[in-house]
Amino acid sequence: MANASTVAIGGTLGYLFQRIIPKKVQKTVLQAIGLGIIFIGLSGTLSKMLVIKNNSISTVGTIMLIITLAIGTIFGELIDIDAWLNNLGKTLAQHFSKKESSKFSEGFTISTLTVCIGAMGVVGALQDGLNHDPSILFTKSVIDFIVVLLFAASYGIGCSFAAIPVLIFEGGITLLATFIKPFLASDALIGISLVGNTLIALIGINMLLGSKIKIANLLPSLIFVIIYVHFWGLS
Repeated sequence: MANASTVAIGGTLGYLFQRIIPKKVQKTVLQAIGLGIIFIGLSGTLSKMLVIKNNSISTVGTIMLIITLAIGTIFGELIDIDAWLNNLGKTLAQHFSKKESSKFSEGFTISTLTVCIGAMGVVGALQDGLNHDPSILFTKSVIDFIVVLLFAASYGIGCSFAAIPVLIFEGGITLLATFIKPFLASDALIGISLVGNTLIALIGINMLLGSKIKIANLLPSLIFVIIYVHFWGLS
């Protein structure tokens, strides 16, 4: 609940800042944020992939990363999650921002993906549900507040509505924590973090280069990580 609130507040403040920031500055800031997110995603991926043993560096999870991304993308494309998110954004825009429907939808989608992807939200929600300890979620709330505020300064008020999927995602995991925990061993969480951070890097690439990778359609990869690790480990 707290995380959803900070996303909504951060988005609203960013939207207010947008009105006083020149358009050309917004574009440059957006590219700078994209570059930062690329490095955040890559550093998170490499921190789980690189292993130092006996003064030598090896990697884990490379095959898992490729296979789960490939299979997850197939399923994501078939059900077209990206279209669902965009349609939801457009529906919200019809009620709250009719003049900038496409920008509203884009801001909603990119904010939703950024704050929902990654192991921090999963682990934090599990810890809250099982141990009644929301400390990780509070830390994530601060990070999400800053990220969404910066997004909203360029994309507008649509970013605030990322609070809805955040509430559903993290709230759902908290409520179902007892049932979910057996499927999330330590290796599974490492795999989720590895793949999730890779997707975060792709969000940054979209922002920096203006490309249109349908990252939402890669989200099923996170589910296939759990299945893959259960049978084959972090190979």
